[in-house]
Amino acid sequence: MMDAARARKLADRIQQVVAEMLERRIKDPRLGFVTVTDTRVTNDLSDATVFYTVFGSEAARKDTAAALESAKGIIRSEVGRQTGLRHTPTLTFVHDPLPDSARHLDDLLAEAKARDEEIARRAEGAEYAGDADPYRRDEEEAEAEFEDEIKNEDLEAGLPGAGRAAT
Repeated sequence: MMDAARARKLADRIQQVVAEMLERRIKDPRLGFVTVTDTRVTNDLSDATVFYTVFGSEAARKDTAAALESAKGIIRSEVGRQTGLRHTPTLTFVHDPLPDSARHLDDLLAEAKARDEEIARRAEGAEYAGDADPYRRDEEEAEAEFEDEIKNEDLEAGLPGAGRAAT
């Protein structure tokens, strides 16, 4: 069983190396504005998946994917050199859908907020069709009714002292 903590540490180091390589050494014109968001390494340290995002259109995303695929060998050799591993993990680049999903959720939340504001705006001058609460009664009336119910139950049960006023 391999150590998961070692795999996490290696993943962090690979993420740093790949980000540095993309920033300084890879000069492919197809490479867009790339951010390395996460890296995951299998527990046996044989495979590493590098997640990235690209600022721009779908065409920029496709061009960046092609540039990363062509630079994979150079990046892998640098990862092997800087990590000092006997067997360098194979690299797989995967576009991270998380920012797109977050943007979509933000749009949905903004739409829901706009709808709530519209409903609140419409309800500002609204009035009830009848009483505000047709079921609400005065407290005194409810208390008197409750005492009458208790007296009636006591009378029906034949309890002594029933029918006298409560003190």
